[in-house]
Amino acid sequence: MIQGGDPTETGRGGASIYNGAFKDETTKALKHTGAGVLSMANSGPNTNRSQFFITLAPTPHLDNKHTIFGRVSQGMGVVRQMGEVATDKNDRPLEDVRIRQAFCVDLPPIDATKS
Repeated sequence: MIQGGDPTETGRGGASIYNGAFKDETTKALKHTGAGVLSMANSGPNTNRSQFFITLAPTPHLDNKHTIFGRVSQGMGVVRQMGEVATDKNDRPLEDVRIRQAFCVDLPPIDATKS
């Protein structure tokens, strides 16, 4: 798993675009089925702020606990390289890793009412 979105660089995250924590938006229709799922990191229910993670493998234990908001559609090789960066005893990268550019691609929405 790769975690990011910490503008404070403290490991604690920063403010959300809403200035405070915001509620989870989970649905049974969206699952952490494999590598490339983008989700909000949190410290418990309804504590989403700025941090997010990208999965590197299936993580079903996170289903309905973390808001899924996207999937990597191109560049999984880069994501895997990010996941291979050496880390310290606290699982922090030994060298800076930054996402300098990302794009949103419109895909058909999933009807969460059918879950």
